[in-house]
Amino acid sequence: MILLQLLFQDPLLFLVFITVFLFSLSFHEFCHALMASWLGDSTARLANRLTLNPLAHVDPLGFLALVTVGFGWGRPVPFNPRNLRYQVWGPTLVALAGPSSNLFLGILASLCFGWFGAMLGSTNLLIVALGYVAQLNFILLLFNLIPIPPLDGSKVLLSLLASPSYRQARLFLELRGPFLLLALIILDSFFGLNIFGWLGTFANSLMTFFVHLGGG
Repeated sequence: MILLQLLFQDPLLFLVFITVFLFSLSFHEFCHALMASWLGDSTARLANRLTLNPLAHVDPLGFLALVTVGFGWGRPVPFNPRNLRYQVWGPTLVALAGPSSNLFLGILASLCFGWFGAMLGSTNLLIVALGYVAQLNFILLLFNLIPIPPLDGSKVLLSLLASPSYRQARLFLELRGPFLLLALIILDSFFGLNIFGWLGTFANSLMTFFVHLGGG
């Protein structure tokens, strides 16, 4: 709803935010594909996902969800874990490449915000865009580290549960995790339960820390 309000109140800022989101999403998914390629799997490359082109990564339903309820997602990058150089931890490395890309963009944008913010002013469109890049990427970082499938953080948990004795736990997470996550998002969006409220607070704290490092 907030994005829809922004569309009607300030179309230019809406366009800036959407551009930042598409770039951040594409970079996140590209880094998944790049890591899989580095580890020996060509699935993502053959599927034309080793690119920064947003058209290769955007999920129409995920984009619609972003505009309407404030949470969005991209198309998962395909890879074959059997082709990876490291069988147990290879999928984890592929998964963590996405959040790592968000950490990099968040830090870089925050430092630039600190360096140029005082010079250009808080209303400058470049500074506004840098603020969006920093906040959004820190939120994507934290959100994707939640250990619930299909989020990237779940791959770490599933690697820790690789032993056959944890088979039932793995099966439960893989089958039920996406429905649990979707239920939490719906409850948070429509009933104001603030389940994910900590994401914005923590993201703002991270941005403030790195902005100060940049001299802001």
